[in-house]
Order: sequence, then structure tokens, then C-alpha cells
Amino acid sequence: MVVIGQPPLEDMMNRATGTPAWLDLGTTDLEGVKPFYQELFGWQFEDCGPAMSHYNMITKDGGLVGGAMDMTQCNDENDAEPRNAWDVFLAVDDVDGKLQLALDNAANLVAPAMDAGPAGRFAIVADPAGAVVAMWQAKDTEGYAFTGRPGTPIWFELVTTDLAGAIAFYTTVFDFSTAPMDDDYATNGPVEEATSGMMRSEDDTSHWQVTFAVADIEAALVRTIELGGQVVTPSVDSPWGPYATIADPTGARLLVMQASPA
Repeated sequence: MVVIGQPPLEDMMNRATGTPAWLDLGTTDLEGVKPFYQELFGWQFEDCGPAMSHYNMITKDGGLVGGAMDMTQCNDENDAEPRNAWDVFLAVDDVDGKLQLALDNAANLVAPAMDAGPAGRFAIVADPAGAVVAMWQAKDTEGYAFTGRPGTPIWFELVTTDLAGAIAFYTTVFDFSTAPMDDDYATNGPVEEATSGMMRSEDDTSHWQVTFAVADIEAALVRTIELGGQVVTPSVDSPWGPYATIADPTGARLLVMQASPA
């Protein structure tokens, strides 16, 4: 995992195609995991009501973080069992067109294009290596607020079993302009301006992952266990600060990082 940086909040408006715009927790126990995230990150959850299938908007100190939804009543197009996972939404200007382009380039359909009320329009696919990724065409809701503060998302990363194939797919579908850091890692855009990364998987799985800032990495790991979560990998130092992989009580994985001020 590498954290390069993100543009300031004002530059995240009108996000360019391929820029992370939204993040979404699909869970089989929304009410059960709310206390975990509330205590660990200080999040607030707002239920959007029955018209929106009780989708919850997540905020931190008034800024948008993402959303969460109970998936026990939902199946994807392939009738797969609901996943406990964080999904990443990449900005697009035409969901329907990009969805068809993704399918034409060996992606598999997870959820067809549909409206999310007045907020925007989205679709979900699995890329050719199997990583689930969503598309977001903003209307009233541009996306999450990037502040870099504890409890907020600071980095997005594709872990893939086929790095070369991923670079080709995301360049074709999401207009990525990749910059290799080494044989196993590339960023979308030059290092100084990168908004996401992609890395070669160390096992046989492909997925997107989200990193959240914390004020104290070791305290966050202790609190994770106290709240019923799991520390999947212990903290590792990096030039951008120590980070670790954790899982919430349902098993949804995420990364936490004590990011340096830089």
C-alpha cells in the first residue's frame, strides 16, 4: 500500500473521469457495525428512509465520507451472496456509455445502471481480474469530501492479480493515465497529483481498498479489537506514515493510516 496524496478539496469538485468519487459499505449487519465505525472514526449515520431502501449517508464533522447499506435483501446480477465489503466509485460523465464500454472490455455486470435519487446515477461491474468497481455520474452529490483529517478517506487502491491487464482496462474505460513506480505499483497520474494507485496482488484475489486516516495507528488497532473488529495485518512503516489492514465485525476490510502532515 502506498499513499501518494490527493488534491485539495476545492480541486475534488467536478472530478475527472476515473477519479475516486464515492465509497460505499455493503454489509449484512448495518445496525451491528454502526457502533464500530462511530467509535473508531467518529462517524455520523443518517438513514435516508424507505424510499432509498434505508441507505445511510456517512458524515464526519459535517463532511461527506460515503454511504452504507444493509445488503441482506440484495443480490447482484449473478445471484451471488451479499458481500461485506467497501466499494469504490470512480467518476464518469456517462454511466450508461461507460458501462457498455466496460462490458465490451471483458468486465462482468454486478449491478445495472440506475439512478440514486437526485444524487446521481451509478452502475457496478467486476473488472476482468474480478475486482468490483462502481461508476458514479454525479448530479446533486459530487462525492466524498477530501480533508485528510482523522476518520476520513485518504487513499484508494486497486489490488490486482493482473497489473498489466488492469492498466489496459482502466485506461480504456476510465481514462487512467498510469505512472509506474516500479514493476509492482503504478499510480493514476503523476505521483504529485495521483488520486489512486494499483498494485500487484500477493495472492489470488483482486479488489479495491480504501485507506482512512487515524490520529494514532497503534491506538486505532487496540480500539479495533475492543470494538469487535480484527487486525488483519499489523502496522507497517512507510514514507507516508504507518498503516495496517483491519476488518470490521462482519469482516469488511479497510486500511487505516497515521498519515504524516505532508
